[in-house]
Amino acid sequence: MKSFTIVIPVYEDVNLLDVAAPREMFGWWDDSDNTRAIQIVVAAETKGIVRTFSSTAKDKPQRTGLKIVPDASFSEIGVADLLWTPGGSVDALRQQMKNPAYMGFLKRVALDAAYVTSVCEGALLLAEAGLLDGFRATTHWAFVRCLAMHERIQVIPDPNSPDPKFPRFVVDDHNGALTKGIRVTGGGISSGLDEALEIIRRIAGTDVASAVQTTTQYFPEPPVQAPEPGFTECPLTRSAAD
Repeated sequence: MKSFTIVIPVYEDVNLLDVAAPREMFGWWDDSDNTRAIQIVVAAETKGIVRTFSSTAKDKPQRTGLKIVPDASFSEIGVADLLWTPGGSVDALRQQMKNPAYMGFLKRVALDAAYVTSVCEGALLLAEAGLLDGFRATTHWAFVRCLAMHERIQVIPDPNSPDPKFPRFVVDDHNGALTKGIRVTGGGISSGLDEALEIIRRIAGTDVASAVQTTTQYFPEPPVQAPEPGFTECPLTRSAAD
């Protein structure tokens, strides 16, 4: 049986669903695929507890983010088949963009990964590492203009579009020319569910992906239909005190 290793590098104030959604889908992939052994590794710079982001006040500990106990430190990770990069709070993004350990880890693992992926603002971390240069990519709607600051990335949707349509994910394999390093970038937080299913479908086939969808009962019918959002100023360009 072939092994397939997925690495999710986390950090303080990471988005919970950016980690939990793919972790859930990929976990059921392992149950549904008789040809591959799926290994999912949540890694961090050190193996200490990482707390997920919460928009609630920090003086209310009962309402702050959940705790993640990483499976491994960055130094314990060798190669991976798939790199999944989650988003996080604005402050966390700023910190990781300047963190040589995190940026270096992304670059190192991406060298041999068959899939280099992100969800939500995780695309900004890949972009900062130069891993989306020359590719089409997307991110959370509020951060599209942040991604567009990287001139070598073809951002979807076009940040100059008067009527933008924000995709759940974007796959770029250079029209099938890439044999490894395929880029898959997801939109806002919940997009990781659809994105993970698409990755499973591409690798294991429609039957396996359908089995995962059925097991997780993922047939979304939201009770509200909010209008498409518009573009906003890049949150990363605002003062940290704002």
